[in-house]
Amino acid sequence: MFQAWRDLTFLHWRYPAADVQAVLPDGLTVDTYDGDAWVGLVPFVMAGVRAPYVPALPWLSRFPETNVRTYVIGPDGRPGIWFLSLDAARLAPVVVAHLTYSLPYVWSAMSVRVDGPEHRYRCRRHLQPGRRCDATVRVGQPIPEPAPLEEFLTARHRLYSVRSGRMVAADAEHGPWPLRQGELLDLDQNLLEAGGLATPTGGPLVHTSAGVLVRVSGWRAVRDGS
Repeated sequence: MFQAWRDLTFLHWRYPAADVQAVLPDGLTVDTYDGDAWVGLVPFVMAGVRAPYVPALPWLSRFPETNVRTYVIGPDGRPGIWFLSLDAARLAPVVVAHLTYSLPYVWSAMSVRVDGPEHRYRCRRHLQPGRRCDATVRVGQPIPEPAPLEEFLTARHRLYSVRSGRMVAADAEHGPWPLRQGELLDLDQNLLEAGGLATPTGGPLVHTSAGVLVRVSGWRAVRDGS
């Protein structure tokens, strides 16, 4: 699949590694930085979604998305992302993603509003009343050279999932993130708790990005060391 990820905000919290390991499937090991696991809440706009040789359809190919993710080492020894949930505002892509990518997509009422440097994200799950994510972020100065922790949190090019009881992986190919600093103005969310985690403590690390163009490969079975 080809797609663009636009107007992103990365919100990241530290978690005890054991707490995150407890929500992972067998075969994945939580990836840590300075001994801690990290969990991300990432709202953005998905745009230009299409299969190879197929044009993007305007209504179906552009919609808000919010994912809850953490960072793992697969049985092949490679670092990647494990999604606890992915909220999307279009039902058809949610159904297709469930069938083709076995990812935990959730159909939600969502919006992304960009007003100068302020980005406002809204999310309400249709079939899970009360599950929500409202965030307002102010975009800050560019980050010319990401720090090691910023690289750890954002330079991830591998996705893991489980299909028919087997661990699989896909590659997400894209260039470096054009990262900026960010300021969280308000946040009301319980999507992390819906993923089986405790309510985060303290404020998150905040980064923003105009986005990247992405090519996501098909799934491949993962074996130990391969």
